[in-house]
Amino acid sequence: MDFATFEKTIGITFRDKGLLKQAFVHRSYINENRSSGLSHNERLEFLGDAVLQLVITDYLFKRFSEMNEGELTSLRAALVNADTCAIVAEKLGVNDFLLLSKGESKDSGRARQYILANTLEAVIGAIYLDQEYETAKKFILAHFAPLADGIIERGTWIDAKSLFQAKAQEEEGATPSYKTLSESGPDHDKKFSVGVFVNSEKYGEGEGKSKQDAEQEAARDALKAKGWN
Repeated sequence: MDFATFEKTIGITFRDKGLLKQAFVHRSYINENRSSGLSHNERLEFLGDAVLQLVITDYLFKRFSEMNEGELTSLRAALVNADTCAIVAEKLGVNDFLLLSKGESKDSGRARQYILANTLEAVIGAIYLDQEYETAKKFILAHFAPLADGIIERGTWIDAKSLFQAKAQEEEGATPSYKTLSESGPDHDKKFSVGVFVNSEKYGEGEGKSKQDAEQEAARDALKAKGWN
Protein backbone atom coordinates (compact mmCIF):
# COMPACT_ATOMS: atom_id res chain seq x y z
CA MET A 1 0.00 0.00 0.00
CA ASP A 2 1.33 3.42 -1.02
CA PHE A 3 1.07 5.95 1.80
CA ALA A 4 2.36 8.84 -0.34
CA THR A 5 -1.23 9.94 -0.96
CA PHE A 6 -1.84 10.18 2.78
CA GLU A 7 1.39 12.13 3.28
CA LYS A 8 0.24 14.57 0.62
CA THR A 9 -3.15 14.93 2.31
CA ILE A 10 -1.67 15.80 5.69
CA GLY A 11 1.19 17.83 4.24
CA ILE A 12 3.90 15.83 6.04
CA THR A 13 6.59 13.72 4.40
CA PHE A 14 7.86 11.05 6.76
CA ARG A 15 11.53 10.31 7.07
CA ASP A 16 10.69 6.83 8.40
CA LYS A 17 8.04 5.38 6.07
CA GLY A 18 7.83 2.24 8.18
CA LEU A 19 6.73 4.28 11.17
CA LEU A 20 3.85 5.76 9.21
CA LYS A 21 2.79 2.32 7.97
CA GLN A 22 2.85 0.94 11.50
CA ALA A 23 0.34 3.61 12.56
CA PHE A 24 -2.25 1.94 10.33
CA VAL A 25 -1.67 -1.65 11.45
CA HIS A 26 -4.53 -2.95 13.61
CA ARG A 27 -3.86 -5.84 15.98
CA SER A 28 -6.31 -8.02 14.03
CA TYR A 29 -4.14 -7.71 10.91
CA ILE A 30 -1.13 -9.06 12.78
CA ASN A 31 -3.17 -12.01 14.01
CA GLU A 32 -3.94 -12.99 10.41
CA ASN A 33 -0.53 -12.07 8.98
CA ARG A 34 1.99 -13.24 11.56
CA SER A 35 4.77 -13.51 8.97
CA SER A 36 4.36 -9.89 7.78
CA GLY A 37 7.11 -8.62 10.04
CA LEU A 38 4.90 -5.69 11.05
CA SER A 39 3.98 -4.45 14.51
CA HIS A 40 0.52 -3.23 15.51
CA ASN A 41 -0.14 0.42 16.28
CA GLU A 42 -1.13 0.30 19.95
CA ARG A 43 2.11 1.75 21.35
CA LEU A 44 1.92 4.60 18.85
CA GLU A 45 -1.71 5.12 19.83
CA PHE A 46 -0.69 5.34 23.50
CA LEU A 47 1.90 8.01 22.67
CA GLY A 48 -0.35 9.92 20.27
CA ASP A 49 -3.16 10.12 22.81
CA ALA A 50 -0.81 11.79 25.30
CA VAL A 51 0.47 14.28 22.70
CA LEU A 52 -3.08 15.10 21.60
CA GLN A 53 -4.17 15.68 25.20
CA LEU A 54 -1.22 17.99 25.87
CA VAL A 55 -1.65 20.09 22.72
CA ILE A 56 -5.41 20.51 23.20
CA THR A 57 -5.03 21.25 26.93
CA ASP A 58 -2.50 24.00 26.17
CA TYR A 59 -4.68 25.40 23.38
CA LEU A 60 -7.87 25.52 25.47
CA PHE A 61 -6.07 26.91 28.53
CA LYS A 62 -4.72 29.84 26.54
CA ARG A 63 -7.82 30.52 24.42
CA PHE A 64 -10.60 30.22 27.00
CA SER A 65 -9.21 32.17 29.96
CA GLU A 66 -12.72 32.67 31.36
CA MET A 67 -13.40 28.94 31.77
CA ASN A 68 -12.76 27.13 35.04
CA GLU A 69 -10.98 23.78 35.39
CA GLY A 70 -14.18 21.73 35.18
CA GLU A 71 -15.37 23.49 32.04
CA LEU A 72 -11.98 23.11 30.37
CA THR A 73 -11.93 19.42 31.24
CA SER A 74 -15.37 18.86 29.72
CA LEU A 75 -14.51 20.83 26.58
CA ARG A 76 -11.24 18.94 26.16
CA ALA A 77 -13.04 15.61 26.56
CA ALA A 78 -15.49 16.57 23.80
CA LEU A 79 -12.69 17.74 21.53
CA VAL A 80 -10.50 14.63 21.82
CA ASN A 81 -13.10 11.87 22.28
CA ALA A 82 -13.51 8.94 19.91
CA ASP A 83 -16.31 10.59 17.94
CA THR A 84 -14.28 13.71 17.19
CA CYS A 85 -11.12 11.73 16.40
CA ALA A 86 -13.11 9.51 14.03
CA ILE A 87 -14.53 12.57 12.25
CA VAL A 88 -11.03 13.98 11.73
CA ALA A 89 -9.78 10.57 10.60
CA GLU A 90 -12.57 10.26 8.03
CA LYS A 91 -11.83 13.72 6.64
CA LEU A 92 -8.19 12.73 6.18
CA GLY A 93 -9.08 9.47 4.45
CA VAL A 94 -7.60 7.24 7.15
CA ASN A 95 -10.15 4.55 6.31
CA ASP A 96 -8.50 3.98 2.91
CA PHE A 97 -5.19 2.93 4.45
CA LEU A 98 -6.21 0.73 7.39
CA LEU A 99 -4.57 -2.67 7.64
CA LEU A 100 -7.23 -4.89 9.22
CA SER A 101 -8.22 -8.52 9.41
CA LYS A 102 -10.82 -9.71 6.91
CA GLY A 103 -13.43 -9.74 9.64
CA GLU A 104 -12.67 -6.24 10.92
CA SER A 105 -12.57 -4.83 7.38
CA LYS A 106 -16.23 -5.75 6.90
CA ASP A 107 -17.39 -3.83 9.98
CA SER A 108 -18.60 -0.34 9.17
CA GLY A 109 -20.41 0.39 12.43
CA ARG A 110 -19.40 1.73 15.81
CA ALA A 111 -16.40 -0.59 16.05
CA ARG A 112 -14.94 0.96 12.89
CA GLN A 113 -15.33 4.43 14.39
CA TYR A 114 -13.18 3.40 17.34
CA ILE A 115 -10.59 1.87 15.03
CA LEU A 116 -10.45 5.12 13.05
CA ALA A 117 -10.08 7.18 16.24
CA ASN A 118 -7.33 4.93 17.59
CA THR A 119 -5.50 4.96 14.26
CA LEU A 120 -5.56 8.76 14.16
CA GLU A 121 -3.95 8.82 17.60
CA ALA A 122 -1.32 6.38 16.32
CA VAL A 123 -0.67 8.69 13.36
CA ILE A 124 -0.16 11.57 15.80
CA GLY A 125 2.29 9.40 17.73
CA ALA A 126 4.14 8.59 14.52
CA ILE A 127 4.31 12.27 13.54
CA TYR A 128 5.69 13.12 16.99
CA LEU A 129 8.43 10.48 16.72
CA ASP A 130 9.32 11.26 13.11
CA GLN A 131 8.98 15.06 13.07
CA GLU A 132 9.03 16.00 16.78
CA TYR A 133 6.59 18.01 18.88
CA GLU A 134 6.10 21.22 16.88
CA THR A 135 5.02 19.38 13.72
CA ALA A 136 2.64 17.20 15.74
CA LYS A 137 1.26 20.32 17.42
CA LYS A 138 0.72 22.06 14.09
CA PHE A 139 -1.08 18.98 12.72
CA ILE A 140 -3.35 18.69 15.76
CA LEU A 141 -4.27 22.38 15.88
CA ALA A 142 -4.99 22.42 12.14
CA HIS A 143 -7.53 19.61 12.41
CA PHE A 144 -8.95 19.88 15.95
CA ALA A 145 -8.91 23.56 16.96
CA PRO A 146 -11.44 24.61 14.26
CA LEU A 147 -13.94 22.14 15.78
CA ALA A 148 -13.97 23.82 19.20
CA ASP A 149 -16.39 26.60 18.28
CA GLY A 150 -18.90 24.16 16.81
CA ILE A 151 -18.72 21.96 19.90
CA ILE A 152 -19.37 24.97 22.13
CA GLU A 153 -22.21 26.22 19.91
CA ARG A 154 -23.93 22.80 19.94
CA GLY A 155 -23.37 22.36 23.66
CA THR A 156 -21.91 18.89 23.17
CA TRP A 157 -19.09 19.69 25.60
CA ILE A 158 -21.50 19.98 28.53
CA ASP A 159 -21.15 17.14 31.04
CA ALA A 160 -23.23 14.37 29.47
CA LYS A 161 -23.68 12.39 32.68
CA SER A 162 -25.15 15.33 34.54
CA LEU A 163 -27.46 16.17 31.64
CA PHE A 164 -28.62 12.57 31.24
CA GLN A 165 -29.27 12.21 34.96
CA ALA A 166 -31.40 15.34 34.97
CA LYS A 167 -33.34 14.16 31.91
CA ALA A 168 -33.82 10.63 33.30
CA GLN A 169 -35.15 11.97 36.58
CA GLU A 170 -37.44 14.38 34.74
CA GLU A 171 -38.76 11.95 32.14
CA GLU A 172 -38.56 8.58 33.91
CA GLY A 173 -38.52 9.51 37.58
CA ALA A 174 -35.38 7.43 38.12
CA THR A 175 -31.63 7.92 38.57
CA PRO A 176 -29.42 6.20 35.96
CA SER A 177 -26.75 3.71 36.95
CA TYR A 178 -23.58 2.69 35.10
CA LYS A 179 -22.20 -0.82 34.69
CA THR A 180 -18.87 -1.90 33.23
CA LEU A 181 -19.67 -4.36 30.43
CA SER A 182 -16.13 -5.32 29.48
CA GLU A 183 -12.45 -4.45 29.80
CA SER A 184 -9.75 -5.12 27.23
CA GLY A 185 -6.17 -4.27 26.44
CA PRO A 186 -2.93 -4.28 28.44
CA ASP A 187 -2.69 -2.46 31.78
CA HIS A 188 -1.04 0.60 30.24
CA ASP A 189 -3.72 0.92 27.56
CA LYS A 190 -7.03 -0.34 28.95
CA LYS A 191 -10.29 0.10 27.10
CA PHE A 192 -13.59 -0.01 28.95
CA SER A 193 -17.11 -0.60 27.68
CA VAL A 194 -19.84 0.79 29.94
CA GLY A 195 -23.63 0.67 29.78
CA VAL A 196 -26.01 3.18 31.33
CA PHE A 197 -29.25 1.80 32.74
CA VAL A 198 -32.54 3.32 33.87
CA ASN A 199 -34.94 1.03 35.73
CA SER A 200 -32.79 -1.97 34.63
CA GLU A 201 -33.15 -1.03 30.94
CA LYS A 202 -29.98 -0.21 29.02
CA TYR A 203 -30.33 3.22 27.43
CA GLY A 204 -26.84 3.64 26.01
CA GLU A 205 -23.35 2.23 25.73
CA GLY A 206 -19.92 3.80 25.40
CA GLU A 207 -16.23 3.00 25.28
CA GLY A 208 -13.23 4.86 26.63
CA LYS A 209 -9.71 4.58 27.97
CA SER A 210 -11.05 5.07 31.49
CA LYS A 211 -14.34 4.16 33.13
CA GLN A 212 -15.12 7.86 33.47
CA ASP A 213 -14.65 8.50 29.75
CA ALA A 214 -16.71 5.41 28.89
CA GLU A 215 -19.51 6.59 31.18
CA GLN A 216 -19.55 9.99 29.45
CA GLU A 217 -19.76 8.24 26.07
CA ALA A 218 -22.58 6.01 27.34
CA ALA A 219 -24.48 9.06 28.57
CA ARG A 220 -24.01 10.81 25.20
CA ASP A 221 -25.21 7.67 23.41
CA ALA A 222 -28.29 7.50 25.65
CA LEU A 223 -29.10 11.19 25.18
CA LYS A 224 -28.90 10.74 21.41
CA ALA A 225 -30.97 7.55 21.44
CA LYS A 226 -33.73 9.17 23.49
CA GLY A 227 -33.62 12.47 21.61
CA TRP A 228 -32.87 14.32 24.84
CA ASN A 229 -29.87 16.25 23.51
